[in-house]
Amino acid sequence: MSNLPAATIAKLNEAATLGRLELVARQHSRDNTEKRLYRLGDGQLIESVLMPYADERITACISSQAGCAMGCVFCASGQMGFGRSLTASEIFEQAMNFARELAGRGQRLSNIVFMGMGEPFHNYDASLDALRQIMTRLRIGARHITISTVGLAPQIRRFADEGLQVNLAVSLHKTNDAQRSALMPVNKRWGLGELMDACRYYVARTNRRVTFEWAAIAGENDTEEEAHRLGALLSSLLCQVNIIPLNPTGGYGGAPADQARIERFSHVLRAYGISSTVRVRRGIDIDAGCGQLITTVTQNSQAP
Repeated sequence: MSNLPAATIAKLNEAATLGRLELVARQHSRDNTEKRLYRLGDGQLIESVLMPYADERITACISSQAGCAMGCVFCASGQMGFGRSLTASEIFEQAMNFARELAGRGQRLSNIVFMGMGEPFHNYDASLDALRQIMTRLRIGARHITISTVGLAPQIRRFADEGLQVNLAVSLHKTNDAQRSALMPVNKRWGLGELMDACRYYVARTNRRVTFEWAAIAGENDTEEEAHRLGALLSSLLCQVNIIPLNPTGGYGGAPADQARIERFSHVLRAYGISSTVRVRRGIDIDAGCGQLITTVTQNSQAP
């Protein structure tokens, strides 16, 4: 802004920033998924993803933390450890950047998912602040926003009391406490019993269904026996299951379940009255999985 006094410009340069995100890398997939890597003012790296769909939905997947403290073994963000929580403005800016660029092309950002790096409920206040900014400033309705958690039971109860129509997704992946704890260390703090109680409280308070995310891992949790156990666990709850073929990472040896096993898994759930969907895998030809682009860029920068 060259029309400001030089002294004011100098003070602004010292004390203020206009936007916190510096674009470091960008990847485009054959299916038009776009992955972005941003650097924050303190050098931390985060990722955001834009996913256009054939039905004209355009969804942004945004991060709430740099890295993640939850340590889920199959997730690249969990494998890299925790940097810090983002501010509300850093979370919001990811969505705002996509929305502005789409508007410039005559398109509209229609959906937001808090499913990028980090655990939104581990950064509860900033995530909820950003969520409300998305609703008011970008005019994206609550029912077009989903917040995903690995299962922080107290925060699920707190979220239920917020009075929002925002969708809740809970990463589940196993029906046995010991096995789930091996995949998701958070389960050692809040086991399946406490998690299910929190989800029942959420449904009772909001009359909205919970989506349970199920990363389908070949030979691990894609069997008909596991589907029966999942059906029994969820049978009394207003919910659906979103089955996600595992997106492989270098730090975990599991492979995605094949389509035939996923279809049998879904068939068993239907017998319990539980609907399920299979998430379309996006950006498989790029580093579209949570934390994967950071891992690639970091490894390349360290290579001799």
